[in-house]
Amino acid sequence: MRIAVASGKGGTGKTTVSTNLARVLARTRDVQYIDCDVEEPNGCLFLRPNITISDEVRIPVPQVDEGLCNNCGKCSEFCRFHAITSLANTTLTFPELCHGCGGCARVCPAGAITEVSRAIGVIECGMADGIGFIHGRLDVGEAMSPPLIRAVAGRASKDRITIIDAPPGTSCPVVTSLKNSDRVVLVAEPTAFGLHDLSLAVDTVRELSLECGVFINRSDIGDDRVERFCEEQNIPIWGRLPHDRKIAEAYSRGILAVDAVPDVCGYFERLADTLLKDGRA
Repeated sequence: MRIAVASGKGGTGKTTVSTNLARVLARTRDVQYIDCDVEEPNGCLFLRPNITISDEVRIPVPQVDEGLCNNCGKCSEFCRFHAITSLANTTLTFPELCHGCGGCARVCPAGAITEVSRAIGVIECGMADGIGFIHGRLDVGEAMSPPLIRAVAGRASKDRITIIDAPPGTSCPVVTSLKNSDRVVLVAEPTAFGLHDLSLAVDTVRELSLECGVFINRSDIGDDRVERFCEEQNIPIWGRLPHDRKIAEAYSRGILAVDAVPDVCGYFERLADTLLKDGRA
């Protein structure tokens, strides 16, 4: 079973929910945690894995042979990401914009385009107190995260319950992370801004035809607008976590809430029961 934890923006508690959920599930089940927030992976700060594998991830980018190129422009017409541009006397490539589809090489009538590989980041794998751990680290200054996210997700074992810590927001990296998930937990705060970001996340998940529910973090602050939205949209609320200074203090020290504040365990145990109650895991 693949359970993705997402949010409409950063800072809502997505990693708090995903890491603590993984810890609780690992007490009775075989679990792996996958951090797909490759631009800023921080699940490792709390799970503290022993990394045993580190592999570089590379993507193909075009290389133009100026001796063969006749500047016909078909490559630049094909590329919707503007990663290759044909000028009057030369053809320029912009590797940082390339999505690695290889289309430019296929449409080139002169056979002037070949592909070379470019490193974009690394995948690191290991174990964290019985939890399988996988995350990606995008190279500094690199903008092409979806290929790395796909590579990270591709390392997941199909025989384990998989907790996916998705990137924040609703852009391409999020969509890439959520694909093939059985359920999506949307973490939200009960505030006006929280509702705005939640509504965007709901639209994204529905566009992907994925089952989702909401987990309200710091549920005793703000107001009831998130709960009213969920009721109006027929979205189940899968859990709530009240604001607790002890949780914040543990977080600042890189300690999981369920390890530092035993009373918190029940909130994540109930979330786990809700997610697994249909018996698919």
